[in-house]
Amino acid sequence: MRRHLQLGIKQLSASYADGSTSPKTVADIALDDAVKLKVLNSFIRLTPELALHQAKESAYRYKEKKSLSSVDGITIAVKDNFCIKNVKTTCASKMLEDFVAPYNATVYERLSKAGAVLIGKTNMDQFAMGSGTVDSVYGPTKNVWSEDLTENNWRISGGSSGGSASAVAAGICYAAIGSDTGGSTRNPASYCGIVGLKPTYGLISRNGLIPLVNSMDVPGILTRNITDCVEVLNVIAGPDEKDSTTIKKSFHKIHVPPLEKIDIRNLRIGIPKEYHCPGLSVEVLDTWKKIADILEVAGAKVSQVSLPHTAASIFVYSILNQCEVASNMARYDGIEYGHRAEDEHSTEQLYAKTRAQGFNSVVKTRILTGNYFLLKRNYEKYFEKALRVRRLIAEDFKNVFQPVDIANQVDILLTPTTLTEAPLYKDFIQQTNRDQCAVQDFCTQPANMAGIPAISLPIRLSSNGLPISLQLMSRSLGEELLFKVARWIEAQVQFDCLENKKIYEARN
Repeated sequence: MRRHLQLGIKQLSASYADGSTSPKTVADIALDDAVKLKVLNSFIRLTPELALHQAKESAYRYKEKKSLSSVDGITIAVKDNFCIKNVKTTCASKMLEDFVAPYNATVYERLSKAGAVLIGKTNMDQFAMGSGTVDSVYGPTKNVWSEDLTENNWRISGGSSGGSASAVAAGICYAAIGSDTGGSTRNPASYCGIVGLKPTYGLISRNGLIPLVNSMDVPGILTRNITDCVEVLNVIAGPDEKDSTTIKKSFHKIHVPPLEKIDIRNLRIGIPKEYHCPGLSVEVLDTWKKIADILEVAGAKVSQVSLPHTAASIFVYSILNQCEVASNMARYDGIEYGHRAEDEHSTEQLYAKTRAQGFNSVVKTRILTGNYFLLKRNYEKYFEKALRVRRLIAEDFKNVFQPVDIANQVDILLTPTTLTEAPLYKDFIQQTNRDQCAVQDFCTQPANMAGIPAISLPIRLSSNGLPISLQLMSRSLGEELLFKVARWIEAQVQFDCLENKKIYEARN
């Protein structure tokens, strides 16, 4: 176990400042670990030259007492659907296997200017379409908690940001950036036993994030603890003139008070009855009840609430997702950028062959289905109706956070993140991509439909020794309250995010 891994971001930054360790040493270890843990397939590519250059510059700043921020010198990873200048950005696809981004995504630009050290680009489901990180052209990502990493006996890392979650859970980096369209940050965070934040829509710029579903996509943050997540959010959040969907008002840094000053007495916690759904494992249900009881004993007011359109949400999400996918994927035609088929004698043949070669079956299926929903004869029946139900889903959340009768108001919703522990790969692939997402995203995608913030945090280990996590949701721009409650729960359960590293080392 690397001693520095026992430190949080703030503590590591302090150790850089007092000279007890250096960004160069930490970067060297991170790159070495990434190679040693190659079997996990967390990374599509490492960026050693860039990392060592950034670490060297960070070390100089600390020496001169001119550090840029609390993340100066901190190792990070970025999902491979965020553009980084002069680095390949592939979306884990053949279509973009040779695409070199000409500019930086705003998220990475802000981290870079704050002094963060990029270890590499992480694996993902192709074009972020999936919940397992098993549909990458570079192969699937394995969960570090797996009992067996050979053949097909390992556990999935979740998706589509599974590479980012795996890298953080394995202790390779302190934080990673993912994207979250229907749970793609929280789902892998749950399976890998780390913290995963989906922020309010528009709080973090999407500029440079290759889009899946523009109306739901948000950059997400994966860390080993709540405090580290706050540090990263404070660096990357805020308006961006390059993204018209960002919230225009200035972002004020979030401050989570010391644990002893967090008071949850009279906090109103809602337990949505619709999230007690088919497929919810007994152990996840018990964990959910246990945390609700802990909160109630501590003085919080816990009550059952109803989000009546939850059951319809996954169907609405599926329709809107595929409609926007059909639109977004139209840009990949072999003309401007990306893969281009050869020896075609007409524009139509070029389009057809390029897209046939460049997309996997999951992407093709969503494009075809989305275009079917958008046909003139189907537009009102599917797309418009889905938009109307989406509004009802958003109203469900508004009715619990800001009801007409203030006596029924809640501050936080407590739910499962995923319905089970991380599935075995060999079991997971028995289902189609569509069926996988319908099950795995049941508890997560409603927050994307409503644009509200949600966070997943690990609670305990299952009887199989695998992480079980829960999700907290709050009203729009309620991140500070989410962090306070999550930090309090984190202290009560004392889940050791480093235990996975020990498990891996013991097995190998």
